[in-house]
Amino acid sequence: MADSIAQHYHQRTKYDPETIAAKGQGGLNWAQQPLPYKDYKLGHSIDLKPYLEKEPPAADDDWRWWQRLSRLLIDSYGLTAKVMTYSGEPMYLRSAPSAGGLYPAEIYLVSRGTALLPAGLYNYQVRTHSLWRYWDDHPWADLQAACFWHPALETTQLALVVSAVFQRSAWRYQDRAYRRVFLDTGHLLGNLEVASTLCDYRLHLIGGFADEQVNQLLYLDGAEESAIALLALADLFQVNQNLSPARSALPSPIHTDIVPVDDGELLGYLHLHTAIAADAGFGQLEQKSNDSHLPTPMLPADSAPSQSLAQANARSADKYNFPFGITVSTKTQPILWGDGNASPPENRLQALEDTLLARRSTRRYTAAPLGRADLFALLDFAYHPAHYRLQEFDQAPDYFDLSLIETFVAISNVETLEPGCYYYAPQAEELRQIRFNQFRKDLHYLCLGQNLGRDAGAVIFHTADLAAAVAKYGDRAYRYLHMDAGHLGQRLNLAATRRQIGVSGIAGFFDDQVNELLSIPAEEAVLYITTVGQKADR
Repeated sequence: MADSIAQHYHQRTKYDPETIAAKGQGGLNWAQQPLPYKDYKLGHSIDLKPYLEKEPPAADDDWRWWQRLSRLLIDSYGLTAKVMTYSGEPMYLRSAPSAGGLYPAEIYLVSRGTALLPAGLYNYQVRTHSLWRYWDDHPWADLQAACFWHPALETTQLALVVSAVFQRSAWRYQDRAYRRVFLDTGHLLGNLEVASTLCDYRLHLIGGFADEQVNQLLYLDGAEESAIALLALADLFQVNQNLSPARSALPSPIHTDIVPVDDGELLGYLHLHTAIAADAGFGQLEQKSNDSHLPTPMLPADSAPSQSLAQANARSADKYNFPFGITVSTKTQPILWGDGNASPPENRLQALEDTLLARRSTRRYTAAPLGRADLFALLDFAYHPAHYRLQEFDQAPDYFDLSLIETFVAISNVETLEPGCYYYAPQAEELRQIRFNQFRKDLHYLCLGQNLGRDAGAVIFHTADLAAAVAKYGDRAYRYLHMDAGHLGQRLNLAATRRQIGVSGIAGFFDDQVNELLSIPAEEAVLYITTVGQKADR
């Protein structure tokens, strides 16, 4: 079968040593950098800052309702630090990491209409930690229709919509920014999912929706800014909102009728062709043309729940199981959030909130080895949320489809582990060595000369068979893969922060050289890299 547009995009946006200079890595016009915030001229503000106090001024259920929503937003995407740039202008960091500190995502809140939050559309104003009500209306039925009557929207009263302002990232990363936008969104989804533990919410992820209808609902143009993920916000204090998991992903068509597209226009071209039409029939897509055909299998509207980690892990149980390599068990005790298993819930929740707000991307690693137990703890938190049930975390958070993602670990400097490349088998909870050697120089090179790759104790790679993903979800699979990889990466970030380990994600790398290092087929797309080690930052 001919390559689809997603496969074509991935191939064209690969970094290669001979062509990377031509992909616009230098010569940025800083005067034209887009602002990472959105302003409205009409509407009114709802200040969320007063609700950050730990205790209400008096017993007040309304105040506590607002506190939960306020904490969810600030812990997931709020401002956490200010750093000065070379230009003398301050840059504000957020609780979710973003490539280049560009923050392409916006968060919208859709209210069905409650006693405390009237029906309408709200934008989360990060700079002021407030909600801006920019449209008074009753949009819920339109949202349900645009999401093909997703069951999570039947009884919930609030929904979050994450959009992408593409130029914020494309200004620096050009067409390849599409990858980074969805990785950054995955970071945000990971934060939202973990932060919901603090606030007695359960988020139900929705990635299959009619794009044009959701964009029209939010008054987005769909080109410069577009909705890319939705989350039904289930209030666990309401019995009728304690919902079962439901489908999170629907397929779009597969487009192989690729026309010539100039550099600089490829990002928009791909996004347009990852859309789902309103007449898609709840996932039962109709053939649009002779050059556009459907992925299989079809997903009925009322089935296909989100791919759980357990299901994904079962698929990976026996992959890359070579008889000649070293096998290392990664089974470990869960990370303790709080002072121990007997800690009061408020201690565990405080430790979680502190971690969300303290997370930083590491800039430099020391030569000290990474603890073996630390590496195993990171993998456990990322891939085994069920191990944290007793600490009141969601034991089966929503992803789009983790069965499509594989994980490899390049060990350079980990206590008692032989250097080399390993495949991580989550179901078996073990590392399986596939190459034995010291790859520091190779890691430095393929990470575009970043010292993080060279000096890290371990480098974690997320990959996917792109052809298989497209066959299942159409070109929209490209969105799902990168958001899931970013979500996993954020769980690694939070676990590393809790363990006081250095961690940093890398989305810029020489794609084909990573495949060579890992000894994986060329069609296996490299999605994301996470480096971990002993941090030198203070």
